[in-house]
Amino acid sequence: MISITNNEFKQLTEFIHREYGIHLKEEKKALVTGRLYQVLAKLQMTSFKQYYEYIVKDPTGKAVQTLVDKITTNHTFFMREAEHFTFLKHQVLPFLASTVHDKDLRIWSAGCSSGEEPYTLAMILDDFFGREKPHWDTKVLATDISSQILEKASKGVYPNEDIAVLPANWRINYFQGYDKEHSIIQDQLKKEVIFRRFNLMNTAFPFKKKFHVIFCRNVMIYFDNETKHQLVERFYDHLMPGGYLFIGHSESIPRESTRFTYIRPAVYRKE
Repeated sequence: MISITNNEFKQLTEFIHREYGIHLKEEKKALVTGRLYQVLAKLQMTSFKQYYEYIVKDPTGKAVQTLVDKITTNHTFFMREAEHFTFLKHQVLPFLASTVHDKDLRIWSAGCSSGEEPYTLAMILDDFFGREKPHWDTKVLATDISSQILEKASKGVYPNEDIAVLPANWRINYFQGYDKEHSIIQDQLKKEVIFRRFNLMNTAFPFKKKFHVIFCRNVMIYFDNETKHQLVERFYDHLMPGGYLFIGHSESIPRESTRFTYIRPAVYRKE
């Protein structure tokens, strides 16, 4: 296996941090080497220095996208941190249903990974609005930096054992059989989720309208404190007054340095 020197690791991880905010510590050296070994072998490269030069000089962007796909961790599951979804349905959505007068409800799943979170949000919205749903625009924007994981998410195919945690009526209404061991999201629900590749490190967010709800859970654990602070500030600027930010329970926002109001564990609001 091709080994990575300290200087090569520093050069590569500084690039990843600068471009994508992901902070890879020294103890991640073996992980980085293991995940990239086959890439280097396929390119017939003999060093990580050679690989780094290839990445930064590639005009197509495909090389850096392969790097992102390899080094990002995309672990999630249906109903992860389920109390967030309960709070959304029973507290947030009733408030928004009575205050969003143009019926244009904007929800963003940032760092959506393999799609379980945005599809769950779409199911909650459909279930909550019921017969009123046709009168509302409730499409969920789902973004991630990995093209590979977005392709998987857009297909909407999941093992039956993974969707067993969902309510029975959701499994009936929003899924159909794919093969003996998998189910696929119904086309009608698929249309409610818009998948896009997006880098949260972009200093300018290209959204024309502000969001009412942003879910960015278990993403910032990979960022250093300054990167997290800057991202949270951008989230604040792109939320409507009264809008909510949901983060992971293993994450926190320092109350003394944020404009957000703490509501409950991992839930914040723009007052």
